[in-house]
Amino acid sequence: MARQLEYFPNLVAMFFARARERGDAPFLWTKTSGSWVATSWAEAAHQVASLAAGLKACGLNRGDRVMLVSENRPEWAISDLAIMAAGCVTVPAYVTNTERDHAHVIENSGACAIIVSTAKLAKTLLPAVLKSNQAQTVIGIDVMRVSPASIDFHDWRTLIGANPTAPDVAAAAADFTRDDLACIIYTSGTGGAPRGVMQHHGAILHNCAGCASVISEDFGWDDEVFLSFLPLSHAYEHTGGQHFPISLGGQIYYAEGLDKLAANIEETRPTIMFVVPRLFEVLRTRISKTIEKQGGASAYLLRQALDIGAKRYKGRLRLVDRPMQAAVATLFKPKIAKKFGGRMKAMISGGAPLNPEVGLFFESLGLTFLQGYGQTEAAPVISCNRPSVGIRMDSVGPALANTEVRIAEDGEILVKGELVMHGYWRNEAETARVLQDGWLHTGDIGEIDEKGRIRITDRKKDLIINDKGENVAPQKVEGMLTLQPEIVQAMIAGDRRPYMVALIVPDPEWTQEWCAANGDACSFARLAENSEYRTAIGAAIERVNKDLTVTERIRRFVLADAPFGIENEQLTPSLKIRRHVIRQVYGERLDALYKG
Repeated sequence: MARQLEYFPNLVAMFFARARERGDAPFLWTKTSGSWVATSWAEAAHQVASLAAGLKACGLNRGDRVMLVSENRPEWAISDLAIMAAGCVTVPAYVTNTERDHAHVIENSGACAIIVSTAKLAKTLLPAVLKSNQAQTVIGIDVMRVSPASIDFHDWRTLIGANPTAPDVAAAAADFTRDDLACIIYTSGTGGAPRGVMQHHGAILHNCAGCASVISEDFGWDDEVFLSFLPLSHAYEHTGGQHFPISLGGQIYYAEGLDKLAANIEETRPTIMFVVPRLFEVLRTRISKTIEKQGGASAYLLRQALDIGAKRYKGRLRLVDRPMQAAVATLFKPKIAKKFGGRMKAMISGGAPLNPEVGLFFESLGLTFLQGYGQTEAAPVISCNRPSVGIRMDSVGPALANTEVRIAEDGEILVKGELVMHGYWRNEAETARVLQDGWLHTGDIGEIDEKGRIRITDRKKDLIINDKGENVAPQKVEGMLTLQPEIVQAMIAGDRRPYMVALIVPDPEWTQEWCAANGDACSFARLAENSEYRTAIGAAIERVNKDLTVTERIRRFVLADAPFGIENEQLTPSLKIRRHVIRQVYGERLDALYKG
């Protein structure tokens, strides 16, 4: 029987309710000295209550903003919950932020206190704090030295130890409502300075209830295990990887990092994972290469699995395919399932558009891959594919429960419900532009099919309009380019131009193999001028061009000097490309492709 998430007045009440139910059961897991160590629900509740009292002892009042700068770890969740339990508002910040980024968030949010996890992160943060007129209280999670006398510094664990408070006392004091502000999450800024999205308690609780319905009705709600690896400062992980697991009474493991993610998946055996498409585009390539190199039965079964999967998805599976389907299910899929822990119910993809080929690849391997859709302004989940409705790889599924979605006359997707933000912090003009008559104007163009599934066709502000007034959706073309083994990243351009051009980042593994096969040293400066190397890249682009319209086809390209990364500010922390930053670096070279 499907379970429904009960009604809670705020996120803190939900946490303390689950902590009372779960008691000494494990809640938050981290790896210490090579072993996974758990913090129980009861211990987490005690720490949340005591830290909330400590924050009040530091002089914080209801409604004050507290910035949180930390990598994913148990202390992140405890700090976030404690900030809210104290009646304050959490302001998550990316660990990749520069001093300038931190200064913007501090000043714009008016944060008067900051929790920071490590001395390394404090080095970038403290100069921004010292220049601030607002934030003077800093709380360090790890041991660190803070020399400026002007900063009121506290040790995280000492603050907890000095203010012991029973969870029931803290729970009783948390009398705020679903309409009260829970956090201000700054969008990752693909096109300029980040804006602070005001998420109220009810918005996140609405998301939790909607997602719980999907899990309960389509998969069964049991003892769920989550592996958290996307940044908790991003709305997607903040709701999906923290508050949603809390709502289910689940366990959260914190991954050691992307480099150890595959090993962590096998060790922790998660039942639900929230992922971004880029990660699984890379994983798809690695799995394919590894199995193809093994050759023999493994490579044969992979090809058969993909063939059967494609036929099944298109409804073209025949009786004659049944024996091979059974062979793949018996001999191949269990090995793949083991690599993903063996009990994975679903991987939910969000944060960026998923190329249907990637989703179909993992579905064909026996993994349930659900593409969802959301925005930070909607806390963030708006819709999600679900097996009971029928999974379509080119759709983002039906809207969550109690969520209204309609298509405006110009095709824009509009959203209404408790999940919609109350506005942008201190930005009335942008709030008025995006929120009209209670409807969130998403900026995405789409349609709704007969089963209520949303299909996103374009992004309003990302559309490239050529000199003939024809529209091109860059993310679609870029996604197709990066599925080629030769290409790891791509950005296309062509606004108000006669044709499309591309900036290409070649795949480093493929490049190494090409150099070895052609007896060439892998020097980028030489390769960029190597006509044979460029011809090989061009052949990959031509393969994509065959599946594109005349308007979408790439006519010319240049090679990037280096990969798009968070460090060079060409990617957001959620791995979306920052077009305006990349244009600043490569604009002249892209413009030159239209000359001569």
